[in-house]
Amino acid sequence: MSRDTELLNAIQTYFDALYACDLSLFDQVFHPASSLFDADEGAITVDPIADYRQVIAKRESPASRSQEREDEIILIDWLSSAAATVKVRLRIHANVFVDHLCFVKGTEGWRIVAKVWHLESVKTTS
Repeated sequence: MSRDTELLNAIQTYFDALYACDLSLFDQVFHPASSLFDADEGAITVDPIADYRQVIAKRESPASRSQEREDEIILIDWLSSAAATVKVRLRIHANVFVDHLCFVKGTEGWRIVAKVWHLESVKTTS
């Protein structure tokens, strides 16, 4: 399997984990020491992966609501054959997020070691 295919599979695992709120997929794709960062409220917020995992565990999944999938890869920037930054957009309920995911490839495959996210928009229903 090519490096590109392996990374694309890991990105799809990320999308699937968040769409289904599937913790087994979540644990496959996130490194256990990873953290999440955002500054949407004006101050930098850092969440350890364990905290984010609890959010996912409690969240009603978009899949359970039969929400149409809205996820896309915007950019893959290869730093090396074992490191890449991936920019994605995805919708979770009404929220549309843009994420920068820092992936590294180790013995367990491609894993997210850091996530910087931004709430791009909130979709309203008419």
